[in-house]
Amino acid sequence: MTETIDFTAQARLVSQLAARTADEQLDASTPCEAYAVRHLLGHLVGLAAAFREAARKNLGPMTSADPNATVPDVEPGWRTELDRNLRGMAEAWHVPEAWEGETQAGGMTLPAAIAGRIALNELVLHGWDLARATGQEYAPDTASLGVSYALLTPITESSERGPFGPPVAVAADAPLLDQVVALSGRWPDWTPPAS
Repeated sequence: MTETIDFTAQARLVSQLAARTADEQLDASTPCEAYAVRHLLGHLVGLAAAFREAARKNLGPMTSADPNATVPDVEPGWRTELDRNLRGMAEAWHVPEAWEGETQAGGMTLPAAIAGRIALNELVLHGWDLARATGQEYAPDTASLGVSYALLTPITESSERGPFGPPVAVAADAPLLDQVVALSGRWPDWTPPAS
């Protein structure tokens, strides 16, 4: 039987963070230098939909689009759309067949088992981005953090670069969340600039 990874807790956590994000915070800075909160949320809306379709093997414009081609933004009703997309993403990756064979995400064809791990890692890291940018507590489940750590460690060891830049040094006994954030190329102690 194909091993699946449960996205439910992490998808719910990101949805809760988004629901508690005030409209006045949409233009605030995030750890993603090119993104304000509104762009980060727009990115989450799109990536949740794209990875949902990748799990279903519904390949097309949604899975072939380059996520860096445009700066995403939120549209009216984005909280509802994001929650729906996150739920759909978690449900789609809960199906064992989602993890079999190949699929496409971000215009890249790759093994579905890797795509699923990338999808969960996106939720873990961008959940942290959103929490930091909006001053919210963030405590992902240990299983999701473990998936991210296992995905990022060999990437940074082989290329000396995480998804967002070179890994940042942290203490060996740093919390697992800080280690994951640092492996991705983020600074775990990032705070919004003073206004």
